[in-house]
Amino acid sequence: MDVKQAINVRRAYRSLEPLEITEELVKDLAESAQLTPSCFNNQPWRFVFVYEPKMLKKVQDCLSKGNEWAKASSMIIAVFSKEELDCIIKPRIYYLFDTGMATAFIILRATELGLVAHPIAGYDEEQVKKVLNIPEDMRVITLVIIGKHSKTISPILSDYQKQSETKRPERLPLEKFAFKNSFNEEK
Repeated sequence: MDVKQAINVRRAYRSLEPLEITEELVKDLAESAQLTPSCFNNQPWRFVFVYEPKMLKKVQDCLSKGNEWAKASSMIIAVFSKEELDCIIKPRIYYLFDTGMATAFIILRATELGLVAHPIAGYDEEQVKKVLNIPEDMRVITLVIIGKHSKTISPILSDYQKQSETKRPERLPLEKFAFKNSFNEEK
């Protein structure tokens, strides 16, 4: 699968079935992030790959209502960083951008391997930090839910979630976000 194919087939599925997580898989995904470009090569991203069943359950207990589906995950990747780990060229603060790119590399590699890698925002950040021993001055940017896509739609999904399992959610037309030579919001 090439990058264009991975971009096209990547989906944020919520119906998951178990997947064996190996040290090799964790290393493979981490190596994908390792090669990400960053401002002055600062590499501000930090990840905790959580797959040991007891620890995975503790992180799953930090999820918000509406993310119960993620309790079927085989691994959760906590993505975190802080401003001071990357360029701060006032007023530009790069750590979120660079960490986002590294996370995208992980998501695309997971997609290439036939996995679901679904980033979420619904979790208690302070609880995640406590469970995973992440320093207080760090910001948990997202949790990436890893699993194998199940063809059977999970019964715990909401109607909206069930619909998005079978049909890719609508995307903005290019004219709404891609402009040529200058920004023109009136188009």
